[in-house]
Amino acid sequence: MEKDKLDVQPRREGGEHLPVPHWMKRFKRAVSLLFSSFAVCAAVLFVLFLYLRSQALPAASVSLTSQIVDLNGNLIDSYHTGENRQFVPLSEISPWVIKATLAIEDHRFFEHHGFDWKGMIRASGVNLLHMSKVQGASTLTQQLARNLYLSHEKTWTRKLKEAYYTIQLEMRYSKEEILEKYLNQIYYGHATYGIQTAAKLYFNKDAKDLTLAESSLLAGVPKGPKYYSPYMDKQNAKSRQKAVLQAMADNGFITREQADEAYKQPLTFMPLVGKQKSEAPYFRDYIRYLALEKLGLDEKMYKDGGLKIYTTLDMRAQKIAEEVIQKYLKDYKEMQAALVAIDPRTGYIKAMVGGRDYEQNQFNRALSNSRQPGSAFKPFVYLAALETNGMTAVTRFKSEPTVFTYDNGKKTYTPSNYGNHYPHDYIDMRQAISQSDNIYAVHSIMKVGAEKVVSLARRLGIGSPLQAVPSLALGTSPVSPFEMASAFGVIANGGVRVEPTAIVRIEDAAGNVLYEAKPQQQRVIDPGYTYVLTSLMESVFDPGGTASRVADMLKRPVAAKTGTTNSDAWMVGFTPELSTAVWVGYDRDRTISSVEQRLSAPIFAEFTEKTLEPVPPKIFPIPDDVVSVYIDTATGKLATEQCPNSRLETFVQGTEPAEYCSEHGAKPLKAQKDRTEQVQNRSWWQDLKRWWNE
Repeated sequence: MEKDKLDVQPRREGGEHLPVPHWMKRFKRAVSLLFSSFAVCAAVLFVLFLYLRSQALPAASVSLTSQIVDLNGNLIDSYHTGENRQFVPLSEISPWVIKATLAIEDHRFFEHHGFDWKGMIRASGVNLLHMSKVQGASTLTQQLARNLYLSHEKTWTRKLKEAYYTIQLEMRYSKEEILEKYLNQIYYGHATYGIQTAAKLYFNKDAKDLTLAESSLLAGVPKGPKYYSPYMDKQNAKSRQKAVLQAMADNGFITREQADEAYKQPLTFMPLVGKQKSEAPYFRDYIRYLALEKLGLDEKMYKDGGLKIYTTLDMRAQKIAEEVIQKYLKDYKEMQAALVAIDPRTGYIKAMVGGRDYEQNQFNRALSNSRQPGSAFKPFVYLAALETNGMTAVTRFKSEPTVFTYDNGKKTYTPSNYGNHYPHDYIDMRQAISQSDNIYAVHSIMKVGAEKVVSLARRLGIGSPLQAVPSLALGTSPVSPFEMASAFGVIANGGVRVEPTAIVRIEDAAGNVLYEAKPQQQRVIDPGYTYVLTSLMESVFDPGGTASRVADMLKRPVAAKTGTTNSDAWMVGFTPELSTAVWVGYDRDRTISSVEQRLSAPIFAEFTEKTLEPVPPKIFPIPDDVVSVYIDTATGKLATEQCPNSRLETFVQGTEPAEYCSEHGAKPLKAQKDRTEQVQNRSWWQDLKRWWNE
């Protein structure tokens, strides 16, 4: 049997139902309607929530300043398209900045969800009382939405969009993220956006290092940069700072005592200047070329993507290079110069000068392969001869006017020595390098083969076209100073070529590494041969050598080679730490005088010595397979007591002479186990010993 349903209707006596009052029916209908409306509203709000969550915020066009810095973090140049801004995370912003900004702009920031209703009501009352807009109630989120996505026009459409984007920002980002975006976006006057650039502009500090006094002043500027900037009106700026400090104290961020102390603290502002002159402009242009053409960066990203490009430049070396060039060219108004300096151990480009005045001419001569190196190319010929043909430091050729035949006898080449000066006798490789004898150089390339010289030059990093002809020995194929410095650096580094590097790494605005250099290192020649050549190249500073006039300027071991043509003068050389190429000449085919030809050597010597001045002199390391023996200068054979004209010479072990200069059984001179005695009479050796004793 089915149970009776529970009867809850009121009944009269006798069991009849009482009629339901009309007000109760209306009440029930109202409640039902209310719940239905609530459900509909909840559903609409839920759908709206899902819709807002699904909609992407517009792409914010935020310009960030890109920077190029040197090896020590010094600014070389910066780029921005109207908005100078550097992004920093919230963790690298002073807590005083955060507190000051919140206190004066939106002290309930962490309590509301984008709209401060209490603030709106208060501001409306104050504005109504004064019958004008005295107070605003925009939250930080509203200001950020307006600055990122909208114009500042006062229309209802803009206000509705602002509310829409405010809600989306609050839904998508945490409060900390919104605050971080705000502090990196806000305008602080003088084309400066974001707290980091403002800190640099006003106080030359990073944002994380700002004090309470500095932070409270900066927090007041965005309200009206033209009015509250200390550069525009210091009194207004101090008045605004006082209001900020008062707000901080009122909201419990600081005590009254801290506020008073900060207000009294004197502030020193950096001078307000226009755009600084770019440092190392030729190098800067080279960095731009590498970033855009070689690494494939977008130009917009490069200019205003907030990149930080860490380079290999040493600003101290760069300034020395520029100053030395200006010093020696001051009396030669139309003459140009180029200089490239590379650390052979790392491949880092330490200095680059492409001309005497970038503002007048932006052509970078340091990278141009349009000039003949002259005799500065000869070391490549001799290195190929040492490596592949069994020639040594005592290989002898007769230096006299000579006609050379090549191409199977079809062609001839008749070189001449500078000034038509000839020993008319046999000379060895050391004398040939010291005095830059052309006849000896052509004899060498004829014996080695021009193709082998080209091949070796390629291994050393020479990429310019080279003609495999006898005149190549005299540097008739144009190359660039950059190539020469890099190739000589391989010799300085004991035969190991390290790929030349200008950019160490590139980071985006958030600190993510976009590119990091990994220079390739490759041994391209045996260290014994490079050491022998280095020893020979030191002779250019000996009495009678082509660079003897600057020997006294150098206080350390240096190997180098001069080179001249009718319109070019070169000095390329190295120490264990620095390989440098210097070129001087005229842009157009104009003959340079003998006096002008002498300018490259002192530029090289002074730059090298001043750049390495803090570094103790270093001797070129001697490889294990190098031996030193006394040889007779007249014959190139091993010296004995019967052959008084001797010198200590270096050889790759196994290539030293086997015969003695005398066959009368005289006792041979004792071979030296190291090179100490060989160099003890040189000025830089005395300086090295003096430094060690001190």
